[in-house]
Amino acid sequence: MKLKPFLQGFGILAVVITLIPLIAADFWWIRMFDYPHIELTLLTLTAIAVYFFRFEIRSWRDYTFMTVLVACFIFQFIKIYPYTPFAPYDVGKPTETVNKNTGLKLLTSNVLQKNKETALLIAEIKKLNPDVAIFTETDTNWDLAIEEGIGANYPYKKIVPLDNTYGMLLYSKLKLKNAEVKYLVDDSIPSIHSQIQLRSGDWVQLHAIHPTPPMPQHNPSSTDRDAEMMKIAFMARDAEIPVMVIGDFNDVAWSNTTSMFQSIGELLDVRKGRSFYNTFDVTSFIMRWSLDHIFVSEEFRVEKIGIGSDIKSDHFPFYAELYLQPELSAEQKPEPASEKVIKAAKKQIAEEKRENSEKGQNGSSNQ
Repeated sequence: MKLKPFLQGFGILAVVITLIPLIAADFWWIRMFDYPHIELTLLTLTAIAVYFFRFEIRSWRDYTFMTVLVACFIFQFIKIYPYTPFAPYDVGKPTETVNKNTGLKLLTSNVLQKNKETALLIAEIKKLNPDVAIFTETDTNWDLAIEEGIGANYPYKKIVPLDNTYGMLLYSKLKLKNAEVKYLVDDSIPSIHSQIQLRSGDWVQLHAIHPTPPMPQHNPSSTDRDAEMMKIAFMARDAEIPVMVIGDFNDVAWSNTTSMFQSIGELLDVRKGRSFYNTFDVTSFIMRWSLDHIFVSEEFRVEKIGIGSDIKSDHFPFYAELYLQPELSAEQKPEPASEKVIKAAKKQIAEEKRENSEKGQNGSSNQ
């Protein structure tokens, strides 16, 4: 195969893959192209470099091809630039005057339900020593293993173990209030919501979610995932106390859905300005994306974030050390969502209600 036609063919493919996620449709085969954006950007840059150094740019076809490919790369890079260390922080660092009692370490870990190496997670939790931890994909076996391993150190809990890969456990060293389990879009997919009292006495709101991903076998559209994220975003927007949203979103940080979620919720991404901190897939060195997230309201500051060790799950644990400094909120307060974005989010919620209503009617008629 000749190199020049190959690079030209790749360039056309890169443009198509870049544009597909812009289609306003929630089919899984469209939404899947949100994921490999880092890899696609690097491949496009490589193609530009090889084409430029290997071939002379003479004809109008060469100039057109290079112009299109460079424009494609710029568009790709703009989407992931906020997650590079070259970008400014979304959430700034705490100042020296911060009250240390307002701090907490927050962790989310998708344990992989079929994973039997429970001791690795227990050892990792003991090493990282989070104040608040969310565990997803937790069935009864995982519930028992985690309780036996660290339960004595975490007196406050809200648990909903399930065997459908959507079980969730909340473990906290800090006092919980109004802790509850909600089923926002599906009666088999829970989320956990609770107020948490910091050592300073301040109360903050936690929302922990694990929405279903778009998959051809089970859920061919992203409607349920997107709607759950939008519902949480509106909850965060209406909160009267500082907010944290955490969990396995089954969506990448740079997708249109996550961007809309962040805008509606008036939330900040702890990753931005720091790094990608890709948490999935542990088993692949190349195809790795940021599916586990921690978003906070503007009252918070980030001392440190990081990913944990390999616990034989397909996800790395993801954690952040946070401090509350509401007196500095104005420095990083996000812009309110536009009416257009709010309308689009409400449309996603309405679409989920419509689809689930139709499913219920079809189920009843088939009985």
